Amino acid sequence: MKPNRERKLVLLFAAAVLLLIAAASLLASPSDDSDARPTTYNSGTAGIKAAYLLLGDLGFTTARWEQPTSALADLDAPHTTLIFADPSVPPENLPAVRADIAAFLHRGGRVLVTGDTSLLPGATLAPPTQPFQKLCLTTPEGRGPLARAGQVSIADQARWTALTPLVQVAQWCGGDAVVVSYPVGAGTAVWWSSTLPLTNRGLKDDASLKLVLASVENPSSQNPTSPTPDHPHPQILFDEYFHGVQTSLFDLTRGLPLAQIAWQTAAVALLLVLSFGRRNGPIRLPARLPRTSPIEFAESMGQLYRKAGATQAATESARHRLLHFLITRCGIPRAVAQSDALAEALQSRLPGDWTALAHHLTQAAEAQYQSLAPRSALALVKALDRDLRTLTERTTRPQLP
Repeated sequence: MKPNRERKLVLLFAAAVLLLIAAASLLASPSDDSDARPTTYNSGTAGIKAAYLLLGDLGFTTARWEQPTSALADLDAPHTTLIFADPSVPPENLPAVRADIAAFLHRGGRVLVTGDTSLLPGATLAPPTQPFQKLCLTTPEGRGPLARAGQVSIADQARWTALTPLVQVAQWCGGDAVVVSYPVGAGTAVWWSSTLPLTNRGLKDDASLKLVLASVENPSSQNPTSPTPDHPHPQILFDEYFHGVQTSLFDLTRGLPLAQIAWQTAAVALLLVLSFGRRNGPIRLPARLPRTSPIEFAESMGQLYRKAGATQAATESARHRLLHFLITRCGIPRAVAQSDALAEALQSRLPGDWTALAHHLTQAAEAQYQSLAPRSALALVKALDRDLRTLTERTTRPQLP
């Protein structure tokens, strides 16, 4: 394929990717926010995942409670706060659940219940006096921690009617008590008319955050965000049992635009297939040029040396080979190998006449500083190679006694 054609295809694919990105940004629907359950797994506006994570960042020990209320007997009640955010309790199980919660409170636990449900002992609820009012900006009453949160935006879904001397109303919505607290045994019960201040949408308000901290923390703590050895942070358990939440992979991906992710992934995969599979004709192996044979290489190098008149390189290479053999195999010191005493030293190790070998080495050393004729250089190289073969034969064959 020609380079220009490949460049056009690359530009075409890049333009297609840009068009897909623009179409996705214009046509993609917003993330799914249809889940109205106030659970710690829900990241939508109605969920309470932000409160679950925020309390953990503030130093509280947070966890999800996915067991029935009968297991509350195993908890350390004085150091535990249990949150029931608008739970869905079957009517036939309500008496047993209320009894378990009452026992937990009597042992020193703290329970926060939100919504139109009578889980707390002694709770009596009634419809709001203004049923068509969706939201209400409350009026604080008293100097308690729940009232010091200030005016809170809350939904008036129900009103607390059991206004006994022990019940402290902290927030009013007109004439409706929407935030109350009261002691039960050694524990404390807190009730809100709705979960809105705890949700991801409502927690953005400063008053809602203060109300959450005052509701989950022991009132004797001076600073909810700074625990002391005398007033440690309690363990906060978010009930998920009565929401029917199953911690499956599908629930964790709830709210994600899975359809948009799927077709965008398919489009990218198609572009990749078209990019690497764009050939239409038969595929052939590229032509391989034959490499030059070793003999041709040697002849070419010889011609280069002959043109340059570089006879010193050939003689010097042969001299170094012979010197290396004398030093490493024959045991001749380097200084002796390059002196006039070479023949005598070599004769003491290998009997024979080595005068010619020493003469050849002397000629090769002198050739470094003078230009020999090609024939003379060739004869000297051959002589040095013959000397090397002779030494090799004398050092490798066994010596007769």
